[in-house]
Amino acid sequence: MGGDVDVAAVAALMAEPARARMLLALDRDRALPASVLAAESGVAASTASGHLARLLDAGFLSVEEHGRHRYYRLAEPAVAEVLETMARLAPTTEIRSLRQGTRAEALRRARSCYDHLAGRAGTAVMAALLDRGWLAGGDGRFHADASGRDRPSAPGWDVDYRLTPAGLAGFRSLGIDPEALPGRRPLIRYCVDWSEQRHHLAGKLGAALLDRLHELGWVRRAATHRALTVTDEGRDGLRSAFGVDLDDT
Repeated sequence: MGGDVDVAAVAALMAEPARARMLLALDRDRALPASVLAAESGVAASTASGHLARLLDAGFLSVEEHGRHRYYRLAEPAVAEVLETMARLAPTTEIRSLRQGTRAEALRRARSCYDHLAGRAGTAVMAALLDRGWLAGGDGRFHADASGRDRPSAPGWDVDYRLTPAGLAGFRSLGIDPEALPGRRPLIRYCVDWSEQRHHLAGKLGAALLDRLHELGWVRRAATHRALTVTDEGRDGLRSAFGVDLDDT
């Protein structure tokens, strides 16, 4: 019989900067080869191989073989949840190049938070869902207080957001039936967005919404990181469906 959980072992594994950058480069639908992860983390291929082996042994990553190539992805949603929670608590890094600044701005504008929409686009959509009465139960804002309510370290559990009849009809008009979504995950959860310090929609409904935005061609995934590009069609669609004007966010 084991003792208490060894949180320090997990923290130590993620504390190495190169391994942290590898994990942050991955999300739900992304599988990347070692060469790309090495480039993303800024280390040599031989060094990346050692880091990937440790992440595999710890159960953080899974690997798929396609011919002679091996592709790595996050092993389970819990890994992404830990990463996002740490991102909300972590300080921002110093920007030392134009490339870093461009990527940082792209991540803040729109990104995937494992399998749902985050950044300014995500919080703007969440605000619109509340303003239009599709969701009820909160105001979309992060309220930290002495009681610990709505604390960033426990996202998705403190505010009881609920889908309204108007929301059910609204999501169905977008091609999403909230009552038919598969899986045992909660329908509605939220995250405290680390860059905006507001709520964005998670849970099965948040995942279904991001999937639908991809299907409609409203957002495009970047090749090697979590930033999302909102297309011209997406800007028009978000304005029409939710009243969200990203030029104003």
